[in-house]
Amino acid sequence: MPFIRRQWTPREAEKWTREDTITVIISPLVYVLLMIGTALSMFAMWQGFVILGAGVILMLVMFWIINPKLSSISGEYEKKQKGYIEELERSVKWEE
Repeated sequence: MPFIRRQWTPREAEKWTREDTITVIISPLVYVLLMIGTALSMFAMWQGFVILGAGVILMLVMFWIINPKLSSISGEYEKKQKGYIEELERSVKWEE
């Protein structure tokens, strides 16, 4: 089993897993790095560009980790929404 799981069923994606924990740890770090990096970059300090670059790279890693879970859940909700809309249209038109 790989350290970062990339394939999810909607039911499995609903549960809290290692990937969620990693994302929760990385997320505040990304925000802080982006904030500090942007501020220092505005003063044209080379450290700011390095920090900003590190924040962007860490953000991409975070998206790479959590996106498969979010896509799986989103796909399932879209299917449910489509069913609800069809049911609503039938009830509005008085169809059975």
